[in-house]
Amino acid sequence: MNYQNLFTRVQVRGPISHGIPLDDYDQRERGKGAFFNTLMGRIGNAQIGPIYLGRLGLASLIFGALAFVLIGMNFWAQVGWSPIKFVRNLFWLSLDPPAPQYGLRMPPLWEGGWFLIVGLFLIISVLLWWMRTYRRAIALGQGTHIAWAFASAIWLFLVLGLFRPILMGRWSEAVPYGIFSHLDWTAALSIRYGNLFYNPFHMLSIFFLYGSVLLFAMHGATILAVSRYGGEREIEQIVDRGTASERAALFWRWTMGFNATMESIHYWAWWFAVLTTLTGGIGILLTGTVVENWYLWAQHHNMVPAYPPTHVTDPSLTTPAFVPPVQGGK
Repeated sequence: MNYQNLFTRVQVRGPISHGIPLDDYDQRERGKGAFFNTLMGRIGNAQIGPIYLGRLGLASLIFGALAFVLIGMNFWAQVGWSPIKFVRNLFWLSLDPPAPQYGLRMPPLWEGGWFLIVGLFLIISVLLWWMRTYRRAIALGQGTHIAWAFASAIWLFLVLGLFRPILMGRWSEAVPYGIFSHLDWTAALSIRYGNLFYNPFHMLSIFFLYGSVLLFAMHGATILAVSRYGGEREIEQIVDRGTASERAALFWRWTMGFNATMESIHYWAWWFAVLTTLTGGIGILLTGTVVENWYLWAQHHNMVPAYPPTHVTDPSLTTPAFVPPVQGGK
């Protein structure tokens, strides 16, 4: 045990654990199969299963699979049903939203109709999965913290694909389904609205994103560093302070100047992660609906200075060098 580290984790094997007994209905819905996997044991618990799916979980997977298949079929149709072209062009294929002229109406299937159907199925799938996480927490007698953290991510998802397009009055504002196309959409949105870097809620979202990375890495590293003293038994050591907690607390007082307890670090991490998508969704929702140009907004509020004058005329404001002749050659 003195030489235990990240790469030499001890995997404890015992009888298969089927979890705590709940009501009879839950016992019927819970899967029976379970097995051990050495590879999974290096990154988590070696036991896989038993799995509880339930009606909500099954319905969520069905709607999610339908959306996934419809996206794939649209991609495949775009390359003439050629498997080779599908694989070669996968990163560039995209299922795009309807054109602006359709507004919030239902367009023909091949002009954005499939996009709206896929979006509906995805929203249903995600909301059903949220209900599943909430109800499973209640059934196990635990808090609903996970469900509400998930709701923060769903908020950003709905802002991008539902709330903002409705406020803008056209489905064309939604994010396309594609690997490179959704990255292009992000860049185009930032350019169109004067650089999202000057959006204060975008700033907050990035702050909480980087803060979450730092907090989770610090916490994970600390617990791993004191696991030889039982540091992974965090809840026990909150109540009965042991050598692992004392060493971890002393380390942070020495290196950071403050003490994060076994409990408080989880509050910090939860809030930082939740506020990443919460503030990000607010920033996207305000873009185009309230603020047309974030750079000009930042200038107006004295956040950034104006660019210095260059005395160079904008080419787009001058007469083009070549004027096409009128009809008849005159």
